[in-house]
Amino acid sequence: MSHEPRLWEQHCCLPLLPTADLADLTRYPLGSYLSVNIGYAPQSTRESLELVTQFRRDALTDVRFRLVHSIEDAWPQVPTEDTDATLALAFDLEDSGPLEGDLDNVELFYELGLRSLLPTYNHANAAGGGCLDTDGTGLTRYGRDLIRKLNEVGVFADGSHCSRRTGLDIAETTTVPMIYSHSNFATLWAHPRNIGDDQAKACAATGGVIGINGVGIFLGRNEPADRAGRIEAMADHIAYGAELVGIEHIGVGSDYSFDADDFNRELAKNPESFSEEYLRYGQLQWVPPDDLLGTSGVPGLDEVLAARGFSESDRASVFGGNFARVAQQVWRD
Repeated sequence: MSHEPRLWEQHCCLPLLPTADLADLTRYPLGSYLSVNIGYAPQSTRESLELVTQFRRDALTDVRFRLVHSIEDAWPQVPTEDTDATLALAFDLEDSGPLEGDLDNVELFYELGLRSLLPTYNHANAAGGGCLDTDGTGLTRYGRDLIRKLNEVGVFADGSHCSRRTGLDIAETTTVPMIYSHSNFATLWAHPRNIGDDQAKACAATGGVIGINGVGIFLGRNEPADRAGRIEAMADHIAYGAELVGIEHIGVGSDYSFDADDFNRELAKNPESFSEEYLRYGQLQWVPPDDLLGTSGVPGLDEVLAARGFSESDRASVFGGNFARVAQQVWRD
């Protein structure tokens, strides 16, 4: 008998405001692990600290959440009635900007639940190059020091949104598995946010995992009505990645945005901050949490993968086991 797998969601986004409603996350199936963004390039250290503090405060007053410190908190080897009835909550930074150049802030954020950080968000900064830069530079000296600090503290070094060269440099610099938390394959859809086969292979060579996202413009299926097409496209990227680097190196980081309306307004208001490849497809569309394991009553990604012949154990690995394995190797506790 087939069982619905547990879900490890390596990247999703609430509004980056203390007024964000943590209860929105309950659209994910109970028993899931969620990594929630607490800042990218525009946020200061103070702003991201205020945000994560508010999210933690909200989680502590809502019995549906449990805050993550150890891998056992995130992904218990033997789930209990309590863990099956709650959502495990940790955090990620989608740019090194909120560190404000102080590597000691990695430890500070770690103690508040940070478990994943990527050096650059789309454009070059003090740490390295971004995927939307015309000149794709690699990690700077500070960027290499940052990767070493992430390794030391126990935080995933994440290559999503980085330039090709920066992603390859992360793989070269890290001494533990790196990840791409929410990146698809450029071979299937040539978007600058997607990664090359060389990046995927370098990540896998570290023992790392690539999380496939559900963003329409990165899947080539952005028509509002094409909900089923986006799920099929996610399955295409999972199948491609499994063939390229092995099923043990593929996971899910859907990049679902609970602030989708705000993000689309930002695209319209500040088009100069984004490339034509972000703007040309109209309003961005996402695969919602309900469509990953099919909890909304329509065929979800799990069912699509099963129909394509992915075994129950392979689906369990993609939906959670693979990221949990590398967390065991990278996280300090």
